[in-house]
Amino acid sequence: MGDGMAGGHVWAATPAAAERARSVLAAAWSCAVATEGVREELIGAHTVTEDGRLVLRVRDDSALLAAAICAPRGEPSAVLEFADVAPVPLRNRIRTRLWLSGWFTVEQGGLAFHPSRVVLHKPAGAEVIGVDEFAAAAPDPLATAEARLLTHLADAHPDAVERLTRLVEPGTLHGALRVQPLAVDRHGLTLRIERRRTHGDVRLAFHRPADDVAQLTERMHVLLSQASTAGCPRALQRQRADGDG
Repeated sequence: MGDGMAGGHVWAATPAAAERARSVLAAAWSCAVATEGVREELIGAHTVTEDGRLVLRVRDDSALLAAAICAPRGEPSAVLEFADVAPVPLRNRIRTRLWLSGWFTVEQGGLAFHPSRVVLHKPAGAEVIGVDEFAAAAPDPLATAEARLLTHLADAHPDAVERLTRLVEPGTLHGALRVQPLAVDRHGLTLRIERRRTHGDVRLAFHRPADDVAQLTERMHVLLSQASTAGCPRALQRQRADGDG
């Protein structure tokens, strides 16, 4: 699906892959770890240092800890997987998956993970990210607030979501049954357009990046003001009248 918009809105920046990967790490609460025949699902166990180093807190009797102690140093013997799940209930809620290959070293307080390969799996395909680029990147400033922001938008302001569809090209809304907020970052808001059997995403870019929640509020007000001057999409009106995909 394209991201064409009415009203001459042309800024279409999206986060770089390394920034997106760091955002997934910052917001994720769980991860799957596989190493030397051992696989564990860890909840609330990872932290990320400013330089991108990943530290896992594990129990003293963890099989991961034993595998890390026994593994040859420097061999890429571990894989970590993080799923980026949309906070609003949708079809296909996993937006991206982050895969990190590398090795562990044991340090006080847990296992330090040293990535040798970073891959971001998006719906459009996989993208390999340079390890140095990954380490130097910073997460999106809205990453840890995104779930709260999108849930509030969907639950408390469905009228605002509907109004924002006025900024979408009318043809994009053909057959739409429901429109929900899928993602938000400093560069823009992404909407998920669900049809009877298919879905697509459309991006509404901000006129300038938002570096915190206060700036995001202002950017959203600008989008809503633009939407207020646009006509209601006829395709969405027809869809709701017909009740059919």
